[in-house]
Amino acid sequence: MKKGLLTLVVFLMLVMVMSSLAGCGNTNGNTNATGSSNLKQIKNVTAITEVFGDGQKVSAVAVEYDKDIDNSKLTTSDYSVDSKTITKVYANTEAAKASKGVNGKYVIIELSTDISPDTRNGPGNGANGAGNGQNGNAAQGASQGANPPQGGGGPSLGSAASDSSESKPLTVNVTQNGDIATTDGQTYKADAGVMTNSKDINLVVEDFKQLVYTDPNYNNEKLMYNLYVPKNYDPSKKYPLVLFMHDAGVVSNNPTNTLTQGLGAVIWATPSEQAKNECFVLAPQYTSVIADDSSTTTELMDITVDLVKELEKQYSIDPNRLYNTGQSMGGMTSIAMDIKYPDMFAASLLVACQWDPTKVTPMAKDNLWIIVSEGDSKASPGMDAITEALKKQGATVSSKATWNAEASAAELSTDVSNMLAAGCNINYTVFKNGSHRYTWQYAYTIEGVRDWLFKQVKK
Repeated sequence: MKKGLLTLVVFLMLVMVMSSLAGCGNTNGNTNATGSSNLKQIKNVTAITEVFGDGQKVSAVAVEYDKDIDNSKLTTSDYSVDSKTITKVYANTEAAKASKGVNGKYVIIELSTDISPDTRNGPGNGANGAGNGQNGNAAQGASQGANPPQGGGGPSLGSAASDSSESKPLTVNVTQNGDIATTDGQTYKADAGVMTNSKDINLVVEDFKQLVYTDPNYNNEKLMYNLYVPKNYDPSKKYPLVLFMHDAGVVSNNPTNTLTQGLGAVIWATPSEQAKNECFVLAPQYTSVIADDSSTTTELMDITVDLVKELEKQYSIDPNRLYNTGQSMGGMTSIAMDIKYPDMFAASLLVACQWDPTKVTPMAKDNLWIIVSEGDSKASPGMDAITEALKKQGATVSSKATWNAEASAAELSTDVSNMLAAGCNINYTVFKNGSHRYTWQYAYTIEGVRDWLFKQVKK
């Protein structure tokens, strides 16, 4: 009897041990909210984000292991990422993309970031913006484009944002499909568990400061803004400043939406651009519509000008190299600034916008680069009218050239050179086909246009 009981107890203990081991090896569960994995050798999962012409996206995932991973054994089939296409997989010593892999504790999974051209068009083209979901993440996209125009018309001047002021981080889900080899000969077996990132690295975006300006000239009205200060800022030097103003679709209470919606703000602060043209970058975040299709602005246009003047007092900024640019509502605001403050900016890059051509006379001698798309039912004819009006006031306008916005960098460089050869103070580019939003998905990617801006100096 005792022997039978002893045998039963031993059997039950073995069952408990086996059950416990099975639980430890469970491959069907997801990671928890902090991103820790069922695989004990995985320490962290980090999403690496970048901003592209169509918004902020996860461009890579860094999976941190407890030991160095053998880079030579990794393949793209070793991992899968929900709703993403993997382009490269390699090991690294840090959570960062690299030109080639090296043995290290991080596996970097690079993802496709191809632009999804926005071909939408219609009567709401005026100062309207990008709309929801533009950043490749539904949660974050819902905080953008909070105030699209109602009833198909242009946005209502002063229409205020109603979204949250909180940023919604991009998330990514990763599965290790293959066996992963460490440099000391161990093998980390494939696991069907889903790993969700607990950390993120937001390239370039995190290099901007979020600040608030209070304007004593307008009853202490406040304006949120993002400011990039050159990393090697030297007060003994003079720096240019680029002011970018977003479209009405990005009107928001979230201060960083203007940074993540597309390239208009962040492109100037990228390491490659700063290496050529070191500059300050100012990107206000408007909480209401500040310009509309009736060629009217709110006082926030003037407050933005006051902010630029205040920054000139705080930093060593070259007053002869101030540049403004904007898309849709932001481009319209740039025009309004050039008219009301004709001696302030050395040049303007005007993207997908228009204005009352009877008001633009003060811009006749300005250095302008205008970019619209053929399919933009307001900006394209609107800019035709403006350039004709400016010609009558003595402006020299390049022949209206149609470009393929999706052409190679080399082809676009040739397009830029051909246009600049005319030596006009106003350059006019039209993207073949395209639409309103399509214009700014590509306008800021053209290196030659950006280089042109920095060559302009106020006389």
